[in-house]
Amino acid sequence: MRIVVTGGAGFIGSAVCRYLVARTEHDILNIDKLTYAGNLESLREIEANPRYTFAHADICDRAGLDRLFADFAPQAVIHLAAESHVDRSIDASSAFVDTNIVGTLNLLEAFRHHIAGSGKVDRNGCRFVHVSTDEVYGSLGPEGRFSESTAYDPRSPYAATKASSDHLARAWHATYGLPTIVSNCSNNFGPYHFPEKLIPLAILNGIEEKPIPIYGDGGNIRDWLHVDDHAHALYCILMRGRPGRSYNVGANNERSNLDLVGRICDLLDRQIPERAPHRRLMTFVKDRPGHDRRYAIDARRVREELGWRPEVTFDDALEATVKWYIANEWWWRPLRERYGGERLGLVDCRAD
Repeated sequence: MRIVVTGGAGFIGSAVCRYLVARTEHDILNIDKLTYAGNLESLREIEANPRYTFAHADICDRAGLDRLFADFAPQAVIHLAAESHVDRSIDASSAFVDTNIVGTLNLLEAFRHHIAGSGKVDRNGCRFVHVSTDEVYGSLGPEGRFSESTAYDPRSPYAATKASSDHLARAWHATYGLPTIVSNCSNNFGPYHFPEKLIPLAILNGIEEKPIPIYGDGGNIRDWLHVDDHAHALYCILMRGRPGRSYNVGANNERSNLDLVGRICDLLDRQIPERAPHRRLMTFVKDRPGHDRRYAIDARRVREELGWRPEVTFDDALEATVKWYIANEWWWRPLRERYGGERLGLVDCRAD
């Protein structure tokens, strides 16, 4: 199969590209605009593989997508290209509308016209996997989990744009018969993660003995999924998922932000004992506007229908992640020089 991966230089996208090259025989075209979070260094181990190709392109450029699809003749798309940081969406929502909504529309239309007009592609074997987030469902109370039938209730500009793109993918299946599948995942973690998100930020601030910010009271709960397990799930969805269906992906690893950061500090104590205790760096800061209290995923459908299971435990994967950042300063140091972890998303335009 010839597979396009959009956003393949990002955190999850690079994991998907590495997975596909290492564990399948498919040909991969990585389309990425290389925004601030895109990093070709995350693909160093596969960049010379003859089954992997990179194209520096923007999914908002429809003509460019048409040319790439005509040249590569893909049978499948795994669409990950997106603006994804909630704090940034609070400060600059228009970029999220452009990439997450307009870019998705362009991809759906480019793929639709490609498989309709190309003599090189068997339409029956085509798939378009639209990768989304559990944040489209809004905020949970202390009980329950998000299922595929949970009503959408996005509460940030980021979540609203992802919800919009989910609806586009489903509408293109219902209206045009495009073989789209939507996945909604819980929070990812692992190596090669841009250091604006909680886990890499906490690790790198701990390494550099800088304050580790904890929003509000630290009681917000997330359901954590290792990025390599997510890549495996997306491959299962691509190969065995049913068009028109959606699949939630999570690993039942609920942790409060306070507990998570405390665990990271304890792991840093073991790896860098001369700088212990790292918990002294934990610093409570003003909460994010509209901060969802709890996310939790019911992943029974992807497990029962497609046979996916996580391959790593949370504790082992978190420890491995901490060790990876300690050992791979070559990757994150240039990023820290561009973005030192300063707080974003503090704009509050609500009326008094």
